[in-house]
Amino acid sequence: MSAPLPRALRARFQKYIEEGLSGRAAALRLKLSPATGARWARKIRTRGHADPAPQGRPRGRGKLAPYRAFFEELVAQDPDITLFELRDALLAAEGVEVHHSSIAALLSRLGFTYKKNRWWPPSAAAQG
Repeated sequence: MSAPLPRALRARFQKYIEEGLSGRAAALRLKLSPATGARWARKIRTRGHADPAPQGRPRGRGKLAPYRAFFEELVAQDPDITLFELRDALLAAEGVEVHHSSIAALLSRLGFTYKKNRWWPPSAAAQG
């Protein structure tokens, strides 16, 4: 899917519409297609603006969204659990089969990291 046209262009288009130009005339001034001008003019009349609609899938509605608490509980019980163990636990408990990278993305969104936060003794080179 291509990116929407810039908001600055849409704002200039809206200014032309408010000045009294038709959608097609405003589109020709901005070197847009007449069909785009008519469509944006209709949006301005109905919604009051021609901002682009959000693209992509809505946040929080993925396949793993209902199992968020399940993963939080498992990670709280065993912070060193692997993604493959989490995947197998979800399959055993809920019967849902997912890829381990999907679980990694969910845990990342929840703020979990894979780095250890432990104290390590200084290296011999640092003591130098």
